Amino acid sequence: MKIRDLDLSPSLLNAEHQALGLPPVEDFVSHPDNHPVLRAAMWTAALILAGLVVFLTWRLFFGDNGGITGLEIIEQTLASPTFWSAVAVGFFAQIIDGALGMAYGITATTFLLSAGASPAAASASVHIAEVFTTGLSGIAHVKLGNVNKSLFLRLLLPGIIGAVLGAVLITQFDGKVLKPFISAYLLLMGLYILSKAYRHVIQRKAPKHVAKLALFGGFVDAAGGGGWGPVVTSSLLGSGSDPRTTIGSVNFAEFFLTLSSATSFILLAGQPDTWKLVAGLVFGGLFASPFAAMLCKKLSARTLLTIVGCLITLISAYNIYIGLA
Repeated sequence: MKIRDLDLSPSLLNAEHQALGLPPVEDFVSHPDNHPVLRAAMWTAALILAGLVVFLTWRLFFGDNGGITGLEIIEQTLASPTFWSAVAVGFFAQIIDGALGMAYGITATTFLLSAGASPAAASASVHIAEVFTTGLSGIAHVKLGNVNKSLFLRLLLPGIIGAVLGAVLITQFDGKVLKPFISAYLLLMGLYILSKAYRHVIQRKAPKHVAKLALFGGFVDAAGGGGWGPVVTSSLLGSGSDPRTTIGSVNFAEFFLTLSSATSFILLAGQPDTWKLVAGLVFGGLFASPFAAMLCKKLSARTLLTIVGCLITLISAYNIYIGLA
């Protein structure tokens, strides 16, 4: 017999149940962040992030850096215009992503491609940066009760498989050959985001093929450097899913997806030589999170979608022109 952990607090949900003659709800229903599966996933994410910070700190100050000390590396990075450009892009991309639940990867990848990075290096750099931004954001979503356990689990494994397959694909082709195609994909995603700004969403039934959606979303995210949010979040919201738990669940699943993508890229293609850009993206993204909610109050979702859609479309069109010239 299952032993139920009931929530006996005088909550609004229990008051409704009492009025209807129903028993109190279980604790993980009224406090979704207390579900053992989500707690385990949250602590796993926290431990992974802490381990990465310790490892990177140790490597910076005690690793083999070619005779350059960690403090000198920090001074050189802070004096680099490339680093501060990446900070600005990371800040802008994270504000858009935090406000809309999408477009961080696409925005950052478009910038890296325009800066001369190969498609594989650009996608690897973005996913390494996203490990930190999505990790912190996902943990916050769990603590705030924004993650639906069932949806999170249905997205998790197919998304990881798709991400690994996408990483394998993009590392097997010559970057110069692939770059125009990736730019074309990003241009289409920019147009898609623009279309969402001016399209009325029809409420329909909840999607029945979440696993297939996650598999495709993970694949295009790794292969194209972004797309998990526009593909998965948009499809789920368009089908009538609850916005709060959909964005939270998709965001938390994205942490494990980006971790798998970044690991696959490093194993298949080695570490990217764009660490200043990665550091800038992380630095800008971490400081942008608190301002996302503030921006949401000032600008409408349509305005944000229009800005990021136009920016991605124009830069991608320029990258295609340069690649084919």
